Amino acid sequence: MLVIAPRTGAPVRRASTNPYRRLLAAPGARAFTAGNLIARLPMGMFSVSAIVMIAGSRGSYALAGAVTATGLVATAVVAPWTARLVDRYGQARIAVPATAIAVLGSLALLLCVHYDAPDWTLFAAYAATATTPNTGGMSRARWAHLHRGDPAALHTANSFEQAADELCFMLGPALAAFLCAALFPEGGTLIGAVLLMTGMLIFAAQRATEPPVAPGTRAGSPLRTRGMPALLAAFLATGAVFGAMEVVTIAHAGGAILALQAGGSCVAGLLYGSLRPAVDIRRRLLWCLAGMTALMSLPLLAASATDSLLALAGSLLLAGAATAPTMVTGMTLVQRLTPEGRLNEGMTLSVTALLGGIAAGSATGGWMVEHAGTVTAYMVPVCAAGLALAVAATGIRVRGNGA
Repeated sequence: MLVIAPRTGAPVRRASTNPYRRLLAAPGARAFTAGNLIARLPMGMFSVSAIVMIAGSRGSYALAGAVTATGLVATAVVAPWTARLVDRYGQARIAVPATAIAVLGSLALLLCVHYDAPDWTLFAAYAATATTPNTGGMSRARWAHLHRGDPAALHTANSFEQAADELCFMLGPALAAFLCAALFPEGGTLIGAVLLMTGMLIFAAQRATEPPVAPGTRAGSPLRTRGMPALLAAFLATGAVFGAMEVVTIAHAGGAILALQAGGSCVAGLLYGSLRPAVDIRRRLLWCLAGMTALMSLPLLAASATDSLLALAGSLLLAGAATAPTMVTGMTLVQRLTPEGRLNEGMTLSVTALLGGIAAGSATGGWMVEHAGTVTAYMVPVCAAGLALAVAATGIRVRGNGA
């Protein structure tokens, strides 16, 4: 922003009061953010594209679901090892070849479906995509490197990254469905693979902002850090909130309304990042989890009290507003608890816990829908949120204060 000096009349640049503008003003920040967003968008595209492509070709949603579930399990196993290599050898050196393997897996899946290869080849091809690096984790690692010693800036950065996650997972499925319908059934997978490789190349090329590696580090596994197992358990329960809410809401009112939950989370994340964070990060996390538990009860109340789709939509919008602050604070705590030199591994473990929770929540929510009805099934995300709060309250201990 430019103002005029009162005496000399010369323009003077005043520092922006917008925390996000200041965040992106750091040298190299916009370039690696652009690459990361391009690479991250396909994360919300691949599963939907695979389901549309496989179900349309083979006529079996069961097969399509089994293939995508196999990819999820493979990712949970492979991702922490990929992250450990990133920490040890650097983002550019590991992320680019790992992404290339994942892209080849996506293209192999496309060809297997198109040429009617045996079913087992679909599982093998989709499992190869598990080498995809955690792009959000690598971006957060760069922010942590750029703003080490500045808790306020790091809080804003983590909020920005969470909002980006929500935006990509809100736009990705819609884009995938559009491409599969407008082009050809394999269109979503093909475009997603191109975006992933292009974005990763742009991201990896920004070497000036890449965190330095410490090949000789003997830092222990993040799992051995006091408080980390309980925090990962809280992430697991939080993932169950997301998985159950998705399945139950689709069964109750269709999938389009879920965009409101993601939209509420995206807006809440940006607003949360503009606030000055409380010093006691453990207490901050507990307040966020308590808020999430309370707000997740709103869809249950709306579904129980009325058949109004508008009421359910409003309750989902408000429920989503609690998830981003919870995730931002949780990721900040992960960064604090993870030993130096193992940051990508620590954040990938948290994402893996989330994925495991999503899978468990989806299965539990689906069982409840079939055996107790959709209204009662809305109890599952409420109970999962309460479990996350209880685990965090009893198991997480942080030495000292600060973010």
